[in-house]
Amino acid sequence: MRHRVAGRKLSRHTQHRELMFRNMLVSLLQHERIKTTLAKGKELRSWADKIITLGKKGTLHAKRQAFALLRNHEIVKKLFEEIVPRLKGREGGYTRVYKMGWRQGDGAPLSLVELLTFSHPEEKKSTVKKAKEVLEKVSPKKKGKEEKKEKKEEEKEKGKGKPKEKEKKEKKVRKETKETPKEKKEKPKKKSSKEESK
Repeated sequence: MRHRVAGRKLSRHTQHRELMFRNMLVSLLQHERIKTTLAKGKELRSWADKIITLGKKGTLHAKRQAFALLRNHEIVKKLFEEIVPRLKGREGGYTRVYKMGWRQGDGAPLSLVELLTFSHPEEKKSTVKKAKEVLEKVSPKKKGKEEKKEKKEEEKEKGKGKPKEKEKKEKKVRKETKETPKEKKEKPKKKSSKEESK
């Protein structure tokens, strides 16, 4: 029995498991959000909480301990200078795990692990879109209403624009097309047998 034994083994040797979680932790701190299986995601939470708590100490010793685990100077710098200041008000629970359904190949349950401070990068608007927005704000609103009225009037004129002469011509064409099949259906009269003998 595994009573009071913390952590998931995930069918891996100790060294393999630790290296895997180090890599996942570096990716999480770098991108602030990663997609993985549910079991790995839940286990990764404890690793992330420990390293962020270490970052809150802010001492040189804490930085060296973080580097011993992460093995990446840029990520350690980001942890201490960017991530930790955003999480100062929290006592723990620095990550969240979303369930994302099942993987196509083997049906493994997937999850999205992200830091609580994660925010989507703003979409960059093209200069053309920005210019259009500015022009809409600057142009008077009455002008827009007048343009709409003019468009409606033009549409009405187009709808009414069929002169009566055109309608009459269309009706005549329809009648002619109806009459032509009747003429074709007329059969020539058969001659009686007396007329044939003559």
